[in-house]
Amino acid sequence: MMLFLRGFLYLLLVSVVAQLISLEGYEMLSAAEYSEHSVTEHLQDVMSFLSFVLFLYVSRHSEPMKIATTLLAALMAMMFVRESDSLLDHYVFDGAWQTVVLFILGCVVVFLWGQFKAIYPSMKEYAKHASFGTFLAGFVTILGFSRLMGRGSFWEAVMGDAYMRVVKNIVEEGIETLGYTLIFISAMELALACRRQQRKALAH
Repeated sequence: MMLFLRGFLYLLLVSVVAQLISLEGYEMLSAAEYSEHSVTEHLQDVMSFLSFVLFLYVSRHSEPMKIATTLLAALMAMMFVRESDSLLDHYVFDGAWQTVVLFILGCVVVFLWGQFKAIYPSMKEYAKHASFGTFLAGFVTILGFSRLMGRGSFWEAVMGDAYMRVVKNIVEEGIETLGYTLIFISAMELALACRRQQRKALAH
């Protein structure tokens, strides 16, 4: 019963995300731009930040997956910073996001120093969970599929003189948001699995 409930909740989540993506189009009609300050971009910020928090939670409560989930948390933190680049450039300084990302990378190197050999066993442990496949699906959707589907040359070829950049933006940002949603679901699944393991350990 719980499996069906979770499936329904994830379906509901994806439906809500799709509806939120469409809001700008319904409200602004042909003036919609789906720019850096759109609801869609903010959704990506929220999803990446929540995923970071959830992976960090698992890293603090699961010793076998500590290194793997710390790396995933750092990755999501860097993706969150990258998605917030316009805000950082505006309110801090131009190129601030690169500086923050480099700082996170430095922290990761310091954390891993002396235990690089433990990365593979930790990742192997994480790969045993269903969350791993969902995370990979979301990750390749963001870095691969959304970029390829968002190529301006493709949409110019298809639309010709009727080319509208907003159409390209909607497709690219919409698919990217779906990828972040999948990663968020994978992080929730892993956090729930970690919580169940904790309860079993306490019961024994």
